[in-house]
Amino acid sequence: MKKNKVDIITLGCSKNLVDSELLMRQFTANGYLVSHDPEKTSGDIVVINTCGFIESAKQESIDMILAFGEAKKNKQIKKLFVMGCLSERYRKDLEKLIPAVDKFYGKFNWKELLSDLGKSYLPELSSERSLTTPSHYTYLKIAEGCNRTCAYCSIPIITGKYQSRSMEAIEQEVRLLAGQGVKEFQLIAQDLSYYGKDLYKQFCLAELLKRLSDIPGVEWMRLHYTYPAQFPLAILPLMRERENICKYLDIALQHSSDAMLKIMRRNISKAETVALLQKIRQEVPGIHLRTTMMVGHPGETEADFADLLAFVREMRFERLGAFPYSEEEGTYSGRHYKDNIEPEIKNRRMEELMSVQEQIAAEISENKVGQTLKAIIDREESDFYIGRTEYDSPEVDTEILIGKNKKLVPGTFYPVKITGTQSFDLFGMIE
Repeated sequence: MKKNKVDIITLGCSKNLVDSELLMRQFTANGYLVSHDPEKTSGDIVVINTCGFIESAKQESIDMILAFGEAKKNKQIKKLFVMGCLSERYRKDLEKLIPAVDKFYGKFNWKELLSDLGKSYLPELSSERSLTTPSHYTYLKIAEGCNRTCAYCSIPIITGKYQSRSMEAIEQEVRLLAGQGVKEFQLIAQDLSYYGKDLYKQFCLAELLKRLSDIPGVEWMRLHYTYPAQFPLAILPLMRERENICKYLDIALQHSSDAMLKIMRRNISKAETVALLQKIRQEVPGIHLRTTMMVGHPGETEADFADLLAFVREMRFERLGAFPYSEEEGTYSGRHYKDNIEPEIKNRRMEELMSVQEQIAAEISENKVGQTLKAIIDREESDFYIGRTEYDSPEVDTEILIGKNKKLVPGTFYPVKITGTQSFDLFGMIE
């Protein structure tokens, strides 16, 4: 156990990761040695940044807190702090249930942790982070919170109303990171589509993209978590015309059946969804779409699920993830519907949906064989270099396994010829 060393453990999404990186920078500026997600903790202080989105994520967070609570009892660590979404939502309950934790912080008051340790939060470093990702890419959080009222979602309960960061603050952060060698930025928020409405009284994602794409050193920007209702169509010409805005869009649709879209309170119809997807593909030729679907929400019939399968077959999403409904207390669904679809049925539907998607993804990958694509190298492994194209986000999408016939440098772009496919990955070579 090393004195003045902090081990930070991040659970959940990339938005949490950004918070951890901000905290890490403050710790290092205050003279601490900091590690992130170490295989084995060695510091006298542990901070757990929790997720509270769905039941499985909450359980993972609780299990982690309990494990380190035992470590503290056994004098393997001196202090244990907990922050993030789970702590924001259930702080009072957690304080009673797990007294081994020195203090619980929420999603937004983690700055107090520093003063509780006798240190100071340094506002001049508020845009600086200690990156945990490879040095050539990062996540860029442009907003917090959500103003949507989806029936099943607990995020607005946890994070509150939508809060856009100012364009100036985001630009400042990107210039700083680009100056440090970051080339690729994944724009994230609970809802990118809504950006600017609260702060500037109009949707401003297109204006933000224009500004960021003009910054020297920004080679790729990728958009995650857009919302289909009130979609900012003004971003499409930018995606088509600007080479450093990737032809990639993460747009969470959740379902296709009109009955389910109404029950889920998605504020969009199936016909409107299809028209939007057609317009996106027409305006941005070659774009790759990532989406997320939910199965097993209360009220989903076999006919609704069949509609979803047919929709996925027709739309042929390049990337698709799915998850079964889990009831979250305080949500509209939790208050008004009974979670009466058996887990076996939910899991069967999810497996069937993903089986359809696997076939679609395999066919799309096969169509890339013979093409030469711009790729960035993420890392070197024993037998291959691992790279990605503009159509692939880190950690969640397809990777290219590139033979070692030439020396490649991680963080550098190369033209890679696609030579084959296997499962979700591609094989490539440098000619």
